[in-house]
Amino acid sequence: MSSVTPAAGPIHLGMDTSKNTIVVGILMPGDEVLVIDRIWNEEGPVRHLVGRLGDPAALRACYEAGPCGFELHRLLSSMGIACDVVAPSLIPRRAGERVKTGKRDASRLARLHRAGELTAIRVPAEAEEAVRDLVRARAALLADRKRAQQRITAMLMRHGRVWRSTYWTAAHEQWITGQRFTEPALAAALAHYRAALGTRRAELDAIEAELGPWAARPPLAEAVARLGCYRGIAELTGLVLAAEVADWRRFCSARAFMGFTGLVPAEYSSGERTRRGSITKAGSEPVRTALIEAAWAYRFQPRIGITLRRRQHDASPQTLARSWQAQRRLYARYKTMTARGKPAAVAVTAMARQLAGFAWAEMTS
Repeated sequence: MSSVTPAAGPIHLGMDTSKNTIVVGILMPGDEVLVIDRIWNEEGPVRHLVGRLGDPAALRACYEAGPCGFELHRLLSSMGIACDVVAPSLIPRRAGERVKTGKRDASRLARLHRAGELTAIRVPAEAEEAVRDLVRARAALLADRKRAQQRITAMLMRHGRVWRSTYWTAAHEQWITGQRFTEPALAAALAHYRAALGTRRAELDAIEAELGPWAARPPLAEAVARLGCYRGIAELTGLVLAAEVADWRRFCSARAFMGFTGLVPAEYSSGERTRRGSITKAGSEPVRTALIEAAWAYRFQPRIGITLRRRQHDASPQTLARSWQAQRRLYARYKTMTARGKPAAVAVTAMARQLAGFAWAEMTS
């Protein structure tokens, strides 16, 4: 692309990013026809492109959030360019559109950005993103451990060894240890499965030991401490919530944050008929999982035990009042729902949704 003559007004750049290249749609002030360029996804070509477009302060760039992360945003911001990272799921799309190319996406982004129809997400600070990646590494190890457990259970079931009580208790693991097979190959297979599970557990212990100190360090220490004043939200759970949400004030209401967690019921309504289904499971899965795990603690009568009292040390009276109100309301909700015949898991999910509202109120107060 030849050098672009500077024009009055902002120049909008829609950027379709991939691992190797960036397709850039350049929309000059007052124009409807875009200039399309393709550059390497590296710092040098990006700086060269910006240099050809004139004053960086006149540029308005945007690109979709995706696997390439936020390094392009940080590079453009360091050059004095206003850059938005937009939520892919909230980009308006034409019904029936079946063609998707880098040029089309870059053009659409530039036009929609100039029209103000794109929703930007919050870009985390580098320190926040670093802790979040460590939190997600733990989530990956939890999933690996679960798969290792499922393989053992499936193998034993295939050979008629069925455990009919609660899984992965001390009694269950002792039962697994006592299983014997006459075929040497089966015994070896079970030994390998158990060794794999032991490895996953050791890795999980190691990363949780690594995560522990970050709960008391900036930039997330204050948020973890405030969330830890609530029953069921210990250090690791609070760290997951703080790292994944980061900026709680980007949600305008508790209802909006509940929608982000995916804990609200899906709705299929038409005319005068209203039908609601299971939860949407949209948004952040780590946040949803953490809230549901925390909500199980609210099945029991409200009380402040030794551990919770220690976490509430030096907390403000307002935080303590909200924490106690959460215990009372969630416990009452659980008792009401289970008395009506609702399964415990359904009631806990409803409690998790309310706990999300209390967490949002705490972090935005």
